[in-house]
Amino acid sequence: MSKIDLYFEDFEVGREMPVGSRSVTEAEIIDFATQFDPQPFHVDHEAAAGSIFGSVIASGWHTCSMMMRLIVDGILSRSSSMGSPGLDKLRWHLPVRAGDTLNVSYITTAVKPSASRPDRGVVWSTWQAVNQHGELVCTIEGMGMFGRRPQEGGHA
Repeated sequence: MSKIDLYFEDFEVGREMPVGSRSVTEAEIIDFATQFDPQPFHVDHEAAAGSIFGSVIASGWHTCSMMMRLIVDGILSRSSSMGSPGLDKLRWHLPVRAGDTLNVSYITTAVKPSASRPDRGVVWSTWQAVNQHGELVCTIEGMGMFGRRPQEGGHA
């Protein structure tokens, strides 16, 4: 287990945390879609060429999975994360294509300490993925629960 250095108190409204980037290959796009979202424009070159997209594109769920991995690696794995009660809004703004590089950021939009459980709080955030051209391709809005920073003497 890695060292925790991000607690509820570290998520300030307006704080943007870049979490990294990831490039996607056509093989990854087709492999993911074959397993989880086998629509023709994700897995078949000929069908994709005749679609509104013109070529094979990543499943939106693949895009979200890549974003999630970057969020885990960049924030959650070193935080006091206690999970999430869910997402409020998800938008796929532009298709992700083979060769694209996604740059992902986590932006804190609201915070609220728990009234009933003083050892934790809720953080609302927007995750943004921007491609190598600076174009917004995906946004995810949701919330997560994070533990409060322990006080000296071990009490929250």
